[in-house]
Amino acid sequence: MSKSISIFDTTLRDGTQGEGVSLSADDKLKIAKKLDDLGVQYIEGGIPGSNSKDIEFFKRVQQLGLSAKITAFGSTRRKDSHADQDANLKRIIESGAQAATLVGKSWDFHVHTALQTTLEENLAMIYDSIAYLKQQGLEVIFDAEHFFDGYKNNPEYAVSVLKKAQEAGADWLVMCDTNGGTLPHEISSIVTTLHTGLPQANLGIHTHNDCELAVANTLSAVQAGARQVQGTINGYGERCGNANLCSIIPNLQLKLGYECIGEDRLKQLTNTARYVSEIANVNMPVNQPYVGNAAFAHKGGIHVSAILRDSRTYEHIVPEWVGNKQRVLVSDLAGQSNIVSKAHDMGIDFDSTNEQSRKVIDKIKDLEHQGYTFEAADASLELLLREAGEDMKELFTFESFKMLVEKTAGRPVVSEAFVKLNVAGNNVYTAAEGNGPVNALDNALRKALVQYFPAIKEMHLSDYKVRVLDEKDATAAKVRVLIESRDINNSWNTVGVSGNVIEASWEALVDSMRYALLGQNLLNERDQEGDSAEQRGLVNH
Repeated sequence: MSKSISIFDTTLRDGTQGEGVSLSADDKLKIAKKLDDLGVQYIEGGIPGSNSKDIEFFKRVQQLGLSAKITAFGSTRRKDSHADQDANLKRIIESGAQAATLVGKSWDFHVHTALQTTLEENLAMIYDSIAYLKQQGLEVIFDAEHFFDGYKNNPEYAVSVLKKAQEAGADWLVMCDTNGGTLPHEISSIVTTLHTGLPQANLGIHTHNDCELAVANTLSAVQAGARQVQGTINGYGERCGNANLCSIIPNLQLKLGYECIGEDRLKQLTNTARYVSEIANVNMPVNQPYVGNAAFAHKGGIHVSAILRDSRTYEHIVPEWVGNKQRVLVSDLAGQSNIVSKAHDMGIDFDSTNEQSRKVIDKIKDLEHQGYTFEAADASLELLLREAGEDMKELFTFESFKMLVEKTAGRPVVSEAFVKLNVAGNNVYTAAEGNGPVNALDNALRKALVQYFPAIKEMHLSDYKVRVLDEKDATAAKVRVLIESRDINNSWNTVGVSGNVIEASWEALVDSMRYALLGQNLLNERDQEGDSAEQRGLVNH
């Protein structure tokens, strides 16, 4: 039995049917290039002629010179018509795609109810459409829609659909669990039967995740004889989504020994998943297996202590195999090992044998009890660790701020902030407006600092989140503010907590600025050390 699996990606077609997923032609082309770099064999681009985006995609994708086969999607000819006169089939041919995915009915219930035709005419529609596309030189992948529901209700007819497609010359016969309601043991049994009954057929599997079994069902189908896997990056798709290739590929390759995309390509998996997430503007679940930010994150002190000795104690694979990395989280569950590991990652010399580590742990636990979280605020944590280790040079100190928010009837709200700082021994007092209180504070703080630290111009706030910590206190509840900031090269996260949302925002804002300036200051110190070493003849050229 061959151990090679063909990966068919339908993110650009089936994935875009997911709620909140919308891709422009440029988006599709960028993702197609990324998928090709990952090493998938087929990239389904969409339905030619169905909309302007797909028309543009098929026209421009030919210029990219991709290794993957670009596939166009369509359905079988209309009932009681001729394939060579079908507009849908003609658009597939005109698209320039190397392969066609043709969907046809395999459930007798759908033939009668949706198509409103006879079982015999449906078989003719399948045969004529595939044969016509094969005559035009296309590779044809036949997707038997609702196959498993059809097989469970009328196995003889469902199998006859596959046989008719095979007779017409289909290169792949793909069984679809369109409603996502089939269980793994059913998939295994049915595919095993078909693999035995159709020994010359190249079988494929296409599953949906309505029972959260799309990945498990896909693995079951492959073990039963399927050799093409259809799915999407991050499991995007209609309703509950499609089978997630980001889980399927490493499971097949690392756990079951199948060949999918190659070892070097597999290392691009995490980057690909996150890239597609960014382009689609859909947040990835942090706990997504293999590629999620928390997939190899460790929080409990005992766990961290163990992985520092040997990562196999709490990791089922080496994270770098899929392009991810191990992370140690710091929280009220943290032990000394967490602190030491985080400090090491941050380049901070932290002696685990002294009392300082214990004090930092106690302080972190106290802060988390107050509502702070450092799992998603590494920058605030690093500032805390550097302060505790006396590895922190304060570049400015806060003295006061005031806010003015004014609303006049018929006019928009005006927010103005007044900030007083001490910078390098100088009292600095600034005022600035903004489109809200936090934006006004941000502008005033920048205005105060930029004359002393021009690098502040390069950073900006990229995300701002507020969470109420105890809803029962209603408007008097404490809130936690998380701010993400970016500059040209990096991003970092800071946290603030208070019963006043402005004060919590100020804490996170100040930490963000301090962290940006700390990084710039450390770089300057290293440059100065390098210059000094060069002057002493310690640097080799």
